[in-house]
Amino acid sequence: MFESYIPLILMVLFGFGVAFVFLILSEWMGARRETREKITTYESGMIPFRTARERFSVKFYLVAMSFIVFDIEVVFLYPWVVSFSSLDAAGFWAMIIFIIVLFAGYYYELMKGGFQWD
Repeated sequence: MFESYIPLILMVLFGFGVAFVFLILSEWMGARRETREKITTYESGMIPFRTARERFSVKFYLVAMSFIVFDIEVVFLYPWVVSFSSLDAAGFWAMIIFIIVLFAGYYYELMKGGFQWD
């Protein structure tokens, strides 16, 4: 049984080996020319006008968490939709409960002003 995994193990070892060799070669052969422009904060081509160490607003993190919740929703809903025809009633009601809890969270966020991005 172990013999069937040998090609996979060899491929993983080869991948790690190539990555390690490339890291060493780039460290050894890479150019090291620091200019004032290279060490400044990148602002999409604009001249930086503040430091990069400023605090972010709490709204930024609320929007980020909302985005993660939307992604997790898709991760759970997509397989459910694909296998919907082969599910029984328990699978249907489990997803209905998930959607109700999800919308309760969205309603809470709406009432707290989490969707007001101004």
